[in-house]
Amino acid sequence: GPKVTYVPPPPPDDEQAIFVRYQTGINFDKYDENIVEVSGLDPPGPLLAFEEANLCQTLKRNIAKAGYSKLTPVQKYSIPIILTRRDLMACAQTGSGKTAAFLIPVVALMMRDGVTASSFKEQQEPECIIVAPTRELINQIFLETRKFVYGTCIRPVVIYGGTQIGHSIRQVMQGCSILCATPGRLLDIIGREKIGLHNVKYLVLDEADRMLDMGFGLDMKKLISYPSMPPKHKRQTLMFSATFPEEVQRLAREFLKTDYLFVVVGCMGGACRDVQQNILQVSEYSKRDKLMEILQSIGHERTVVFVDKKKKADYIAAFLCQEKISATSIHGDREQRERELALQDFRSGKCPVLVATSVAARGLDIEKVQHVINFDLPSTIEEYVHRIGRTGRCGNTGKAVCFFDNVSDGHLARSLVKVLSD
Repeated sequence: GPKVTYVPPPPPDDEQAIFVRYQTGINFDKYDENIVEVSGLDPPGPLLAFEEANLCQTLKRNIAKAGYSKLTPVQKYSIPIILTRRDLMACAQTGSGKTAAFLIPVVALMMRDGVTASSFKEQQEPECIIVAPTRELINQIFLETRKFVYGTCIRPVVIYGGTQIGHSIRQVMQGCSILCATPGRLLDIIGREKIGLHNVKYLVLDEADRMLDMGFGLDMKKLISYPSMPPKHKRQTLMFSATFPEEVQRLAREFLKTDYLFVVVGCMGGACRDVQQNILQVSEYSKRDKLMEILQSIGHERTVVFVDKKKKADYIAAFLCQEKISATSIHGDREQRERELALQDFRSGKCPVLVATSVAARGLDIEKVQHVINFDLPSTIEEYVHRIGRTGRCGNTGKAVCFFDNVSDGHLARSLVKVLSD
C-alpha cells in the first residue's frame, strides 16, 4: 500500500486533561452483588479498600485524582493477585474496571522495585508490554496509564498501525518503561531492534481471548518465542477479557505459569446486566426502515450501530446523513486519521450516531452511549457480548436492540437465548 504518513496529534498534557474521568452510574454499587470465583492454588484474599494495598503516596494520589474511590469486584480480586506476583486470567463483564485492575498493581510493583528513568538509548527495554487488538483500544489504555504514572519517572508509550513508523520509533526512543502496542506494530518495532525484550517483567494481554484466537494468536506466539523474551517462569503474564471461550483457556496455558489463578466475576462470558436487551425479528430487507424508525424515536442520544461489512458501514452512515441524522463510520479500511476523527466527532456529540464494524466492538469506553443497535448480528456470541457492552458501563444503564433475521442469524439463536436467560 502507499506509504503511511499520518502522525497522530500528541494528547493534551495538562493535569486536568490527563485526569478526565467517566461518571459512575446508578448501578455502580450493584457490582458487589456479583459472585466471584477464584480457581487455582492458594489465592490471596480480596482487597476491600485501596488503603489496604500499601501503595506509595504518588500512586494513591493519582488513583484519587482519577476518581477511583471504590473498588469493583474484578479490582478487589485482581490487584492482590498481581501484587503477590502471580499470573492471572480474569473474566469480568464489560465496563467493570478491568483496565485499572491490571494497571494499578503493575505500576505499584514497578514503583516498589524502582524504575530507572530511561532516556535515549539505541534500544529501549520496557519492563511492561501491554497488547490489545485495536488501535483505538490500545490508545485508550495508554491514556489511562498516564493517569496512574503521573508525577513518576515511569514513561508509557503507545504505538499502533496506520501511523508513520518513524513517529512510533521516535516515541519509543525518548524512553519507554510501559509499552502499549497493537501486535503488528509491536513485532515491526522489535524486528527493527528498537525494543529489547530481556527486561520484560510484565506481559499484559487485554481482550485476551481475541489476542489468542485466529486473529492474533500467531503474533502472540511469535512474541513469547523471541530468544530475548523472558520465559514464562521469569515474567508475570496477565490476561483480561469479558469473554473466555474454553478453547482459548486451553491456548492461554501455554503463556501462563502452571500455578496461575483464574478469576471469574459473575456469569462467565455473560452480558452486562445494566444493558436492557431487546431482540426484534427483522428480515434483511426491512432493516433499514426499522433503523430509521428507532433512531427517530430516540432523538439525539448517543448510539452505536454495528454492521457486518466495512462498505455497509459507510453506506448506512451516508444514508443516515441524507435522512438528516448526523452519523459517521469507523472500520478497518478507513485511514487512521479518519478513524480518530470519527471517534472524536462521536465523543463530542457532533455525530451522535456511529456506524461501526467489529473494530469498535471491544473495550472502547465512550461516555453517554445510551444505545447499541446490532443492525447485523456478529458470527459469535462473544462478539455480541462485547458489542452491547459499549453501553451500560461503570454502573450506568443502557439499551441494546438487535435485528434477528431467521435466515442469516439462526446459528446464534441458542447462544442468544442462554445469554438472555442468564
